[in-house]
Amino acid sequence: MTSTDVASKAPAPTQRGRAPRSRPLARTALLLLRGRTLVVLVVLVLFFSAASSEYLTQSNLILMTKHVAINAILAIGVTFVILTGGIDLSVGSIAGLSSMVAGGLLFTGLHVPGGTVFFSVAVVVVLGIVVGALTGALNGLLVTRFSVAPFIATLGMLYVARGAAQLLSDGGTFPDLAGTPQRGNQGFRVIGVDSFLGIPVAVWIMVLVAAAAVVVTTRTPFGRRVYAVGGNERAAVLSGIRVRRIKVAVYVISGSCAALAGLLLTSELGAAYPDTATTYELNAIAAAVLGGTALSGGRGTIVGTVMGAFVIGFLSDGLVLVGVSTFWQSVVKGAVIIFAVIAEQAQQRLQAGLTDRTA
Repeated sequence: MTSTDVASKAPAPTQRGRAPRSRPLARTALLLLRGRTLVVLVVLVLFFSAASSEYLTQSNLILMTKHVAINAILAIGVTFVILTGGIDLSVGSIAGLSSMVAGGLLFTGLHVPGGTVFFSVAVVVVLGIVVGALTGALNGLLVTRFSVAPFIATLGMLYVARGAAQLLSDGGTFPDLAGTPQRGNQGFRVIGVDSFLGIPVAVWIMVLVAAAAVVVTTRTPFGRRVYAVGGNERAAVLSGIRVRRIKVAVYVISGSCAALAGLLLTSELGAAYPDTATTYELNAIAAAVLGGTALSGGRGTIVGTVMGAFVIGFLSDGLVLVGVSTFWQSVVKGAVIIFAVIAEQAQQRLQAGLTDRTA
């Protein structure tokens, strides 16, 4: 009879699972990075208000916000494109083209057989936005149908749209867009000059555009698809999303916003110039990036973009107010953009590190 040895169960080795640890400093740093745009904006306001007693006056705040409105509308359109992983370098030129179309319709009218037709301001504004939407659609088709890289497609359109704007007037200007009662085209100054309840109409338009963009990106299937395309285009295709349509749509939105911004700027100036909104695309992209929109796509918010536009605008006007030369203004703006990209990358690394430690 053999004896059976009953082996005692050895205690299971303790798994070295990474238990959640308290990382208060890291979490605080992550919170600051997420809210960096607001932090920078508050710091700017405090600094310039201390440097100049005129900075926080009511008239100056209204003026700065009015300047911000145009860049914010441009940046909102660009944000839609960047969220899909694209880029739109043509928004400044599209703004200039729409400006010249509107200026030409108001100043010289539309020449047709038998005479000249003048349109009401409402029709002119709609036609200007349609021009921007069609140009944006052409950008989208170049990217989707002809597989042109977004950078190249929109860079080419930057030159095409600007050249078309110059051809409309042979490089000249359409001055005095006030219109006349006989032509029925008065009232263009309302959108860029007039105020409602003490606030410029341009600011109200910015608020409406931003509110609509927030609803679209957060409350609609289209908005979710925009993020899906930017997050993982291949997965979006496999899930049945019509990626090409989404991409064309975001370029149409970008072109429409650019046209609206150009019309506001033209109304404010009271004349249409072929060089309207030159280099404005750089400020628009900077506002989106500063607001937390990732250039790789899939991450970003409209609220962040608007706050980024406020940072760019308040910084620019503050530098002018304290007498900083235009050369140093460019240096400071460039440094802010670089800081925004570095901060966004730091946020992603820190967030990934915290996720790994608490998994």
